[in-house]
Amino acid sequence: MSAEQHVTAHSGYAYGVIGADIHVFGDGSPVYLLQNWRRAPAADPEWLRELPSRMLNARFEVVPFTGRDAELAELRAWRDQGPRLAVRWLHAPGGQGKTRLAARFADATQDEGWRVAAATHGPGSVQPPPGSQDLTTEGRDGVLLVVDYADRWPLTHLTWLFGNALLHRPGVRARVLLLARTADAWPAIRASLANLQAGTSSMVLEDLPDGPGMYRAARDAFAVRYGVTAAPEPPPPYGLTLALHMAALVSVDARAHGRRPPDDLAGLTVYLLDREHLHWGTLFARGDGPYATPPEAMNRAVFAAALTGAVDRSTGSAVVAGLGTGGATEGPGPSPAPGLSPDRLLDDHAFCYPAAEPQHGTVLEPLYPDRLAEDFLALTLPGHGADYPATAWAPEVTARLLGPHAGRAVTFLAAAAQRWPHLGPRHLYPLLTADPGLALAAGGAALSTLAALDDIPVPLLSAVGERFPVHRHVDLDAGIAAVTQRIVSELLALDDGPAARATGYHHLSTRLSHAGRLDEALEAARLALAAQEELPEDVPALATALARLGNCLALTGRPEEAVTVTGESAALFGRLAEAEPTARWDAMHAGLLNDLAIWLSLLGRHQEALAVGEQSVADWRRIVAAEPVHEEHLAGALHGLGNYLSSLGRWAEAADVTGEAMRIRTRLAERDPSAHEPDLAKSLVNQANHLAAQGRRAEALELSRQAVTVLRSLARANAAAHEPDLALALTSLGADLAEAGRVAEAVDATAEAVAIRRRLASGNLAAHAPGLGQSVSNLAYFLLGAGRPAEALAAAEEAVSLRERLYAEHPDPHRADLAQSLSNLGMCLESAGRRAEGLAATRRAVELYRAAHAGNPAAYAFDLARVLNNLGHFLALDRRWEEALVPVVEAIALAERSAAANPPAYGALLEHLRQTRDGCLRMLGR
Repeated sequence: MSAEQHVTAHSGYAYGVIGADIHVFGDGSPVYLLQNWRRAPAADPEWLRELPSRMLNARFEVVPFTGRDAELAELRAWRDQGPRLAVRWLHAPGGQGKTRLAARFADATQDEGWRVAAATHGPGSVQPPPGSQDLTTEGRDGVLLVVDYADRWPLTHLTWLFGNALLHRPGVRARVLLLARTADAWPAIRASLANLQAGTSSMVLEDLPDGPGMYRAARDAFAVRYGVTAAPEPPPPYGLTLALHMAALVSVDARAHGRRPPDDLAGLTVYLLDREHLHWGTLFARGDGPYATPPEAMNRAVFAAALTGAVDRSTGSAVVAGLGTGGATEGPGPSPAPGLSPDRLLDDHAFCYPAAEPQHGTVLEPLYPDRLAEDFLALTLPGHGADYPATAWAPEVTARLLGPHAGRAVTFLAAAAQRWPHLGPRHLYPLLTADPGLALAAGGAALSTLAALDDIPVPLLSAVGERFPVHRHVDLDAGIAAVTQRIVSELLALDDGPAARATGYHHLSTRLSHAGRLDEALEAARLALAAQEELPEDVPALATALARLGNCLALTGRPEEAVTVTGESAALFGRLAEAEPTARWDAMHAGLLNDLAIWLSLLGRHQEALAVGEQSVADWRRIVAAEPVHEEHLAGALHGLGNYLSSLGRWAEAADVTGEAMRIRTRLAERDPSAHEPDLAKSLVNQANHLAAQGRRAEALELSRQAVTVLRSLARANAAAHEPDLALALTSLGADLAEAGRVAEAVDATAEAVAIRRRLASGNLAAHAPGLGQSVSNLAYFLLGAGRPAEALAAAEEAVSLRERLYAEHPDPHRADLAQSLSNLGMCLESAGRRAEGLAATRRAVELYRAAHAGNPAAYAFDLARVLNNLGHFLALDRRWEEALVPVVEAIALAERSAAANPPAYGALLEHLRQTRDGCLRMLGR
């Protein structure tokens, strides 16, 4: 394969990657940067000793890799086993050793012949380096992509990253390792990966099993750097890896300088920060070079860098210009260095804290490790009791930088507030109270961190919650759910009466559902209903609680319970609408009827679904006539009605009502594509199926192609919301391609649908097994047609196994599905030369289709005739002419009676049946 280079120009030079994609914003700035993995740089021991904190930076790997052999082996097994593409979420508190473990794993993987790359989130701060990155994978065993701070990336940006061509080279194994502090964002991210056929897993990094061993290894490594003998003192009782490293480093540094080391974690932090101050003062006092920044000015710059993180030079200049370090009147307090220019301060800061990636051209590299930077912020801000000088200017600098740099600043301050009790009440909480929107601007990870703070005021969280979007927000949903959970918990601790519980748990259920935490959402909905049942006089609230529970039951694969609960809700709203005819009650009732019809259809109760669906459409037509704003709900009801008609074999009527739904949704999508394109795509899929059932294959193929195109685009932006519909559209497209004779393309489309649905089912088998069974069954049929009988047989056996379980639990809705899979299995077994088994499978398919046909003749006449044809054909091949005639004659009679409903489809089947009948008669001499 030839290499392809993608290049974007920015700020007068170009950044390119070979063998991968670049995703950019409208202004050309990159969403993220991809770079080849680079090993830890060799660092000058004398330079490291100047600032002891440098030895704690994982990038220099001063301490040998120690104590994580089991975790490293687990990562190797994940890399070498499983599907072609796999993603793992590695999470632990800051300082636990995630970055070091990932680096060791990346180094080893690179040594073993893999392409290894790192992704850095880039918007607004990091410029792309000049030149190109060669990320081609030819001759490589696979590709590993490492993403640090993954919990701070917006989900949409991660979704773009997951779709990068680097990870989707045919036949090239790809692994993505995501590093994060918590698992809060993982459910939604995991769901977003399903349409990429990715295996997913998570891994928490626990405390080291041998803390004393880690301490001794770190102490000895630091002692070598200092050229001293390590003191044989006992290890401290810390579980956090970074805390052990800090204790070891301070022990060695104190010994080298004749000092007494502190005996607690706060003291270790103060000791290390004192060494930073000493270094700034020493450099300034020399006076023999270009370094010209007084220690007080450098203190301000380091504080600002901890809040902003690395930024481009123009942004950095604006940041330091407002620090009051050069006599600028806008700075906080008197200037500690009159005449000091922003450029001089930035250069001196870079001398102390060089950029991790110099080629990016960034400035204000923050103090590392992150935990030390967090503690530095807390100790510089007034209000603590530690033996460390707080400053009067720090609150003003924090207030000024918090807004433009909320993503990092709020996150770091919130993390520090977990350890320093003055930071929240005196500084962070007042700033957020003045502007609660800053919490949302900081992102989902910051919201989760804020929600976990023990002392955060409930009124502040409530003020933040008041600014949450009403509906889903894919980049914030995980954090919104965490904040909502905390608010509800705190409020119910104050008032656990039934009204408070009903309201709180109902709201929590909605937010948990948006975050992909479906089982927790269901439990919250149950609690909300239980509380509301204690207040039966509030009928609207009771009906609403039932509706929420019904939705959660359906989403977690419990349609029978959903029917019962939703039916109760609809009945209550119906009585409200009769007693008080208002648009509100009418709309709620009509919407619940639509939901109820969907759940009934899932259970195979198609006649009931049709009756309820027709009532919903009638109600919505009446509502829309008075209030056209509800037209989208009418389209939804029409869409469902088309499904129920098709389930009863009334294809032409189904196409009529679905066509009406398409026309409404097309108009709506023209006005607001982001809101209405998803529903339009669903109608395209359904209409394709209805037309295909009438033999209008060319029209069906065009519609299913349109649906897949729309849903691919939607899934790239929000896979969690749109991947089930994409799988459905791909399944439909596969069937239409096969009917057009394009079997190889049908296999590809259906295999993609199988991969999506397999991943969905692994997280929620009850909800997604029916769709998976359909796609796998279709795939078996297409593989057989493509001349791949062994693969076809394996898929057919899997489909039967899936559908046998579904049929055992709920016979009515899954009877015909199982019959279809058994029919496919019969053909695959016949192709494999296992005729006796093929005949047995086909006979059982006939029995099941007979039962389905008895309950719904119009829907299953064609399928029964088709499988009777298969049975007759296999018996004829076995030279059992007399036996073959029985199913063939029955199928002919059935097809002739039903042909008027769908002449194109029945015409081809009748021709084949008559040929088989005539052949059998000839062989019998008749």
